[in-house]
Amino acid sequence: MNDRLERTFAAIDAANAQDPHSIDVDGAGRPAELVYGERMSVWLDRFEPEANELVKIAVRAQHLERFKLPRSEFPMGKQGYHNWRNEQKRRHAERVGEIMRASGYTDEDAERVGSIVRKERLKRDPDAQLLEDIACLVFMEHYFADFAKDHEAEKIVGIIARTWTKMSDKARETALTLPLPQDLAPLVEKGIAQAGAR
Repeated sequence: MNDRLERTFAAIDAANAQDPHSIDVDGAGRPAELVYGERMSVWLDRFEPEANELVKIAVRAQHLERFKLPRSEFPMGKQGYHNWRNEQKRRHAERVGEIMRASGYTDEDAERVGSIVRKERLKRDPDAQLLEDIACLVFMEHYFADFAKDHEAEKIVGIIARTWTKMSDKARETALTLPLPQDLAPLVEKGIAQAGAR
């Protein structure tokens, strides 16, 4: 890892370490978004070890300081959720650009990472698609089981269907190798079938 990439990762991690929400990792509580960023990078190394430097930054910054804008600040419902998500992506992109410039990257580099973080031209931009694939795989491996505990079967099936639709073929093949709780397997199968019917 070169010096400016190391500085950028350190600044992203320091920002995410301020997350007041913690997550249990091996019996110890750690800042949730710091853990999320680390998990994203681990999955990128597994899934696409030759990924370029700017993608590595975008993947690490996917949820940069997400905790600063709670979902509760937007209206309930689908439109409120989408507005919250879009504002989060804008803020993540702006913040990582600031960090990159301070670490020695050019404006062009920062703008490119911002475009990836905002997932512009998804399905047409391989780097944006790669970020989406990694986010989906991290969700399925680390967060899906807990998410499923708090939601009805119909919603779980819908989430899987939407997740499946966003993923590349390679990511789908990888997802099928993930160990999931036995009771969730039928819901995952239904979600995949639903995605195929769209």
